[in-house]
Amino acid sequence: MAGPIHYEVYVRRTAPSGWTLLIATENRKQAVEAAEDQLQDRLAVAARVTKETLDPETMEFASITILTLGAPEEKKKKPVDPTPRPACAGPAELYSPHARALIGRVLEDWLRREGVTAFELLHRPDVAERLEAAGVELQHAIQKVAVPESQATGQDVHAVVRHYQKLTEQVIVRLRKAGRDGLFPTLADRSIADLAHRLAGASDRAFRMGGVVAGALAGRRDARARLSALMDLMDAAPPDGPPRALIVVAVEQIVAEMLAVRQNLNEVLGPALDQGANLAAIVRMVAPDEMDGLLAMDPRLELMMPSVDGPAARLGVHLAAGEFPLLAAALARMVTRELTSPRRLRPNDAVGEIDILRLLAMALTASAGRLLTLEEVQSAFVERSKSLVTADFVAAYVAGCQTVLAEAEHLTRLCENVTGGANKRAAARWLGACIGSLRFETEMRQPAPGGPSPSQKLAILARLQRAVRAAHLGEHDQTQISDAIGAVGAHLEADAGLVAQIARAPASAPQKIAALLKLATGEAGPLGPSAERARTEAVRLLRAPDVRTALSAAPESVAALRGLMQAAGLAA
Repeated sequence: MAGPIHYEVYVRRTAPSGWTLLIATENRKQAVEAAEDQLQDRLAVAARVTKETLDPETMEFASITILTLGAPEEKKKKPVDPTPRPACAGPAELYSPHARALIGRVLEDWLRREGVTAFELLHRPDVAERLEAAGVELQHAIQKVAVPESQATGQDVHAVVRHYQKLTEQVIVRLRKAGRDGLFPTLADRSIADLAHRLAGASDRAFRMGGVVAGALAGRRDARARLSALMDLMDAAPPDGPPRALIVVAVEQIVAEMLAVRQNLNEVLGPALDQGANLAAIVRMVAPDEMDGLLAMDPRLELMMPSVDGPAARLGVHLAAGEFPLLAAALARMVTRELTSPRRLRPNDAVGEIDILRLLAMALTASAGRLLTLEEVQSAFVERSKSLVTADFVAAYVAGCQTVLAEAEHLTRLCENVTGGANKRAAARWLGACIGSLRFETEMRQPAPGGPSPSQKLAILARLQRAVRAAHLGEHDQTQISDAIGAVGAHLEADAGLVAQIARAPASAPQKIAALLKLATGEAGPLGPSAERARTEAVRLLRAPDVRTALSAAPESVAALRGLMQAAGLAA
């Protein structure tokens, strides 16, 4: 190797083995042939030829790969550190959303008594000092975190406890120092907009602005007053740009943690509202366009919609403007969590609960894809529907019905508003038991003084049968219930002799045929045996020579009957 340039041939004997030097030569052709021969003779699985150039100044070789043959080199896996590390290794990691959520859970009672959130605890020196003074509370919180973590990772529980005690001390010391150094100035003699512009370029701007916003809530324990103060900060914030974003981020995190507590949410929305009204108010704040569209289509829904005023209305304006996307998503998920919980939305009003659930379902489905996925919305309402078909709820739902017909109409509406195959079948069983009962048939067939006439009852049964078809039940359940309604209608028509009365009525032929066809098509009576009798009688009349003569003399009557005849399956 006397020259400044030479060639080296490296080979790998097996796929996982490393590269080893085979030969070094100044002849390029010889090096390439040697690499190819190694693969042809199956002496190696891969070969590589490099060109080595000597630098006369440093006397070091610069290597360039000119040929690579064979199997690619396997990537070596990085060695796994066998030593587990704590979930939070430094003070900065305690400020992450997941860590704050954990702090909120283990210190839930203490934070509620103090009237603060986990975000404020990590940004206010006075709150941190109060927690430090409550030694037992702090120690229990550390143990709630350390014991499960040590069991999951196999670490020594005492070592984990000591780590989090040290970490807590570091955070408190940092907050004290920040307070002494004036990193959290008050807003007594300066505006939040001015501070935002000054902090926009600082490396610790998020921490310092968080301390300023959290400090503005000092002395306020009522959730409504705290939210009002935060909305005041939003109104005083710069109109746009990074300075405004700095304030928005801090306010959004505090509001999200504050409204995650049910007691705070009730204070903000109003303690007089029930849970269903609270959820409707939240949906109106997070999905205002969808809710307004529903109210425009059906103004009657406005009666179920609670009024949102005060700081909650101001928050709704910012949510509608899209300034708090994380908060909007968190509130939407909270609605779905409440829907899947066993709590009644309106404990004393089962009918009103159905109404409010229908409103929530339409609004959340319309907003699906923006806040929640359609699968999340559907899953929440399927879970809620399970509670609507229990014996206790159904009993409360039909308790106010004075007649069995009213009960059947209520149960039909229940079938329409539940979702999920199993829930639909359960609701259909309740409805089928009601309509198939002797009480239902007796009430419909028995004449009542001042009550509806047989023709009116048949129209009611027809409407009920159409509602059953519109409830989207399973094919078997829908057929069974519709047949039961048709059977009751057949008995009712037979008792009154309605078809025969129409045929003998002193009316014109087109009028009699129209009345019969309305019964035959399920418009004036339920489909079933009575509809077939009406259809048969209509066909008999149409075939009568005098009737055909009368219809030929009045073509306008035939035109009016054409739609009914087509619906009844008769040639027009």
